[in-house]
Amino acid sequence: MRWMLLLSCLLASLAQALDYQLQPRQLAEGVWLVEGSTDNFATDNGGNIVNVGFIETADGVVVIDSGPSRRYGEALRQSIEKATGKAVVRVLLTHHHPDHALGNQAFAGVPIAALAETTRLLAEQGDAMAENMYRLVGDWMRGTEVVLPSEEVQEGTLEIGGRRLQLLALRGHTGADLAILDERTGVLFAGDILFYQRALTTPNSPGLDVWQADLDRLEALPWRQIVPGHGPVTSDAAPFAQMRDYLGWLDGLLRQGAEQGAEMNELIRAPIPERFAQVNLSRYELIRSVSHLYSRYERSAMGRVDRQD
Repeated sequence: MRWMLLLSCLLASLAQALDYQLQPRQLAEGVWLVEGSTDNFATDNGGNIVNVGFIETADGVVVIDSGPSRRYGEALRQSIEKATGKAVVRVLLTHHHPDHALGNQAFAGVPIAALAETTRLLAEQGDAMAENMYRLVGDWMRGTEVVLPSEEVQEGTLEIGGRRLQLLALRGHTGADLAILDERTGVLFAGDILFYQRALTTPNSPGLDVWQADLDRLEALPWRQIVPGHGPVTSDAAPFAQMRDYLGWLDGLLRQGAEQGAEMNELIRAPIPERFAQVNLSRYELIRSVSHLYSRYERSAMGRVDRQD
């Protein structure tokens, strides 16, 4: 009997330790944020590094991204019902990355919508991303499996329960990036087109020039508050300025390195500008961005031998 009691205590302690303790914060009338850390994936945060939102409508709640695990998604759904007293009627995925889409299981019976290319990428990469998350955050991922979106959305206006949501189909971060503007309040959920005070990630980016063009489209919207995919909410254009500055610096570093024939190891040790000193994970993400993008810059800098005189 004693060992059973000890086992029960251990299991209860483990369950408590793996509690995301989500605390939704209301940003505007009917618009809520669950803010994640700007750190990297780790066992002490369970992968809770993403900003997830939800919007109340007359018909129920629209969720923006489902989080990094089944356990997170379940906690999110409970938090939503507690905060609003309403059921979830739709989930919108901004893109396919694991911190945004591996909580889908928790929304069984609810339509999950995404851009067509997001669904394709999640089908193609989802299992590998989930396996990597298991390695990074361990037991937080227990029982998590990839669930694909059940509906396709396109750029335009989505009306649900008297709420008009403007949807933008962008490409800079993954090739398929959905941004959502709540027209009633002006809250813009930018997804990972915007990082703020946290270095951007580039594994699926089609190009930094594409990303810069997306920033122009987003900034031109009639927003009042900005929710980046990662980082603090603002009511000014600071995230756009920081993103443009950072993308410009990164592009210049890679372009100059390729023109000078620099090795990858040289670029990953390049000095981080002082103005980015407070941007979390700058060195870590520089290393990743060099590995993801530098070969493109090298190919661009190389001459075509079949066209030389």
